[in-house]
Formats: sequence, structure tokens, C-alpha cells
Amino acid sequence: MTTSETGGEPGTGEVDRDCFVHHGTDVEMRWDGVDSTQFCTPTEAFFVRNHTSTPVVDPATYRLSVYGDGLRAAPTSEQAIRFSLDELRAMPARTITSALECTGNGRRFFDSQQASPAPGTDWALGAIGVATWGGVPLAEVLHRAGVVAEAIEVMAVGLDEPYVHERVDHGRVRRPIPVAKALDDVLVVLEMNGEPLPPDHGFPARLLVPGWVGVASIKWLGELEVSTQPMTSPWNTVFYRLRGEEYGAEGAALDVLPVKSAFELSWNATLRAGSVTVLRGRSWSGAAAIESVEVSLDGGDSWVSPTLFGPNERHGWARWELAWTPPAPGHYELLARATDRSGRRQPDTVPFNADGYLFWAVVRHPVTVRA
Repeated sequence: MTTSETGGEPGTGEVDRDCFVHHGTDVEMRWDGVDSTQFCTPTEAFFVRNHTSTPVVDPATYRLSVYGDGLRAAPTSEQAIRFSLDELRAMPARTITSALECTGNGRRFFDSQQASPAPGTDWALGAIGVATWGGVPLAEVLHRAGVVAEAIEVMAVGLDEPYVHERVDHGRVRRPIPVAKALDDVLVVLEMNGEPLPPDHGFPARLLVPGWVGVASIKWLGELEVSTQPMTSPWNTVFYRLRGEEYGAEGAALDVLPVKSAFELSWNATLRAGSVTVLRGRSWSGAAAIESVEVSLDGGDSWVSPTLFGPNERHGWARWELAWTPPAPGHYELLARATDRSGRRQPDTVPFNADGYLFWAVVRHPVTVRA
């Protein structure tokens, strides 16, 4: 558990501090602590990103409210169709093994690699995890609520406290997704790695939007508004847009996650010259499974192919390893780049955006080799 059952915040002493890099109340997975034999990230080592604080939700009185003109009879929020936790648990179940990644994962590299710092949590690459999520297809919930063919968007609303930023109250965290995505593979999650959701991860219910930016997977799910018209919220207009010279006046929407790679190795790790080190890492993409991975041991001058092993499916990640004998003492930069089956390959650099979202360029991982 990352918090107590009473819903304490990360970083308050109720977490295993050795499992994480701490960013205030946000916590980041340590890549040098990853167990290479495990495909999924243990729940207790899974990153946490909250906009406010972790709410305490009574499962006995919890209700998921569904309303809007995208349902038969167009019920208002006061007339909403409400599902209890027991009713959700009684619906046909499904499990999905999927990555969940914060939109700002890798933000620090805009500064350290491209000299363009961006505000926000200074994530390295640890705001990512893969879990087996269990719950009810959102399609099942929407069909039972009476979704109509004219519906085009679903707004998911959390039960956490309203988010106040620069003295502006933006209300509860909420964000729309297209009905086509909602009816495809989105899950109303009740379990994480075979156990009930912990408070920090959305107890008693959250969304999982596979392949999409983490903010779409609303935690502590309380409402679903189904609409025949486009909907907006601060989380797709004020926040979570790509803004910069490359993206036009309105910016670009954030949805499918890009391709990334990380070494299971501490930053500035110390290795020994002449001794074999097995370099391990993982690569992932929101759009497709990983097609190939390349690793450079000399700062990008040459590339070799590591061995991929284990599952490699869409929405998960691919694990890889490569034996390396550092030839001499010195400072080295290790690079890993992946190509997914849709043809996207990690670039050397990415265009800057004002909030530092979606850094997916090749990360230069420093190591020191000693005699």
C-alpha cells in the first residue's frame, strides 16, 4: 500500500520511502529498484500522481452516477442512473494488463537534454507502471445506462477535492473521452494486481483508458456525463495541451502516449571496467506493441540490438537485456531507443511545449566506469 486505509498522502511517512523518488506528494518509481523477473509493477512500488489529496470514500454509500443527453430520456445529474459498488462488481468482469503513465513523465529531460526547462513535477522516467487491472468494461456501464447512437463524448468526473491553481477553483478533476474509445477498451477499474484498488490509486473505482495519457484515467470515479455535443474541462483546455511554436495558437490535444525506453539502472551508476554487466530495460508505446529496440553504449555513435524477452503486447511494455563489458574507465552515456509496430521510433529531440508533456526523445543515461 502506498498510503494507509484512511487515505493519507504519499510522502507523509506512510510509504516505503526507498521504493520511490519523492516529489512532494507525488512519488516516482525507482528504475534501479525494478525486479527484472516481474512483468507487472507491484502495487506498493507504483508511482502516484494526485492533483489534490487522496479522498476517503465510503464503499457502502458509493454510487457511480451516469447522466446526460447521450442517454435515453436524457436524465439530468439530479435524475442520474446510479450504480452501487456491489452492482458494479456483479457486472461481467474483465482484466487488462496495461501501462499507466503520467503525461509529464520525462519532463526533466526538456531541461537537462534540450536546455528548455518546463514547470511541473520534475519527473525522470519513473511516472510509469504496468499493472493488471480488473473491473467492468465502461461499455457495459454505458449500455446499461442507455447510451444512444448520437452520443459522442463521455466526461468522467473524480471525487477528489476541487483543484485550486493560482487562486482559481477549477472544480473536480474531469476530462472527456470520445464515445468510440469509451466503448472500445476503457475499463471501470475495481482491482489492481488482483486486490481492491488502494486509496492512492482510485478506491473504490477509477477509469483506465489504455494507451492514453494518464490524466484520462480519472481516479475516484464519481460521475459519467454522456453527451451528444463536444465537452470541455480545464483538463483538456487550460491544462494538458501541447502549447508551443510547433503546435499552433490553440495547442494540440493529448491522447495516445508516445514511444519511450528506460534502463533498469540507477542514474550515474558505477560499473567496473572489464567486468560483464547485463544491462536491462523496458520500452513501451501507447499505440502498438514494440517492434524493435536499439541500444548505444557510446553515446549514440553506434547501435546494437538487445534481446527482447517475455510478453510484448499493445499497452504493456517490452523487456530487453544486453551483456556489456565496459572496455575502460571513464564516463559513458547509454542510450536506448524503441520502434513500435505502428512505425513510430524515438527521435533524438522533441519539440518543446510549455508544460513539458510527452518527452519521448532518446534519454542519455550516464554511467561511470571505474578500474
